[in-house]
Amino acid sequence: MSNTTTLQLEVEKAKTSKINEVDFDNLAFGSVFTDHMFICDYVNGEWKTPKIIPYQSLVIDPSARVFHYGQAVFEGMKAYKDDNDQIWLFRPKDNFDRINKSSKRMAMPEFPEEYFFEGLKTLLNLDKDWIKKGLGNSLYIRPFVIASEPGVMASPAEEYKFIIICAPAQAYYGGEVRVKIADHYSRAASGGVGAAKTAGNYAAQFYPTKLAKEEGFQQVVWTDANTHEYLEEAGTMNVFFRIGDKLLTAPTNDRILDGITRKSVIEIAKDKGIDVEIRPVKVNEIVEAAKKGNLKEIFGSGTAAVITPVVGFGYKDKKWDLPKLTDAYSSVIKEAILNIQYNKSEDKYGWRYKA
Repeated sequence: MSNTTTLQLEVEKAKTSKINEVDFDNLAFGSVFTDHMFICDYVNGEWKTPKIIPYQSLVIDPSARVFHYGQAVFEGMKAYKDDNDQIWLFRPKDNFDRINKSSKRMAMPEFPEEYFFEGLKTLLNLDKDWIKKGLGNSLYIRPFVIASEPGVMASPAEEYKFIIICAPAQAYYGGEVRVKIADHYSRAASGGVGAAKTAGNYAAQFYPTKLAKEEGFQQVVWTDANTHEYLEEAGTMNVFFRIGDKLLTAPTNDRILDGITRKSVIEIAKDKGIDVEIRPVKVNEIVEAAKKGNLKEIFGSGTAAVITPVVGFGYKDKKWDLPKLTDAYSSVIKEAILNIQYNKSEDKYGWRYKA
């Protein structure tokens, strides 16, 4: 393997590429990974020299704290290739800020910004052939941090690994999406870690989501833990509701992830003259709007899915279908976001970042 060094980054290139073994027309999301990965260790109170190495398994002690006390945070990002083979990221500074915010909430050390961006750009340019052109194609980027220090003492670790891996991606959800509004299980509680992108939040969703899938739904729309009266998030996404010509979404708090796509949806919608209300949304309000025929759309927003329209929802023992619209807000807003991400339109917001 050949080795090169930049100012702050050691690079070890893979001898051969796996890319010719991959069927890019039939990708299962997050199951195939590129040739290289980024890794940096935190030891003795500081982050060491970051490295890019061939994608490989980790050797880690079975007593590593991540396995026992759940000190793990992550992010979801995407890289896009335009028609001129230039590589773009979408609001990466927001992802960087959020992973450090999540780390702080989990008593983990924050990561240096210069290490993050130099490592990410170098990694993307090494594996640029894995980023395919064309709307819908992208490279999903997963930065994450785990507590690697051995020992089962119930306290924060003193050793960590910051890692970035990448997977070529197509659309996240296939087929129609129906959601069930939760009336028993909760995603997060006030004062907890709901606003942190930590692994345990997602693990706790799996069982109630499994139950919902057995009833014919694909995701759960979570409600507040205290009363189950207010709508919060939809599975792995933030959620929006259109009643008449008004777009509603819940405000972020310490239970709801501050979604980067969510913020983009809100800003674009306002610029297009859509009436947007960010306020607590009651379950009963949505149910009544559905009964009266005023509920026009529900859609989720997130990095992996971008925007996912919902065709129907269930609450307790009732189900409702949503109308099929030719003027759906979800379609208009998604197109605007994709055009920015793929460098097909002006980016007046400054969200696009050249890798």
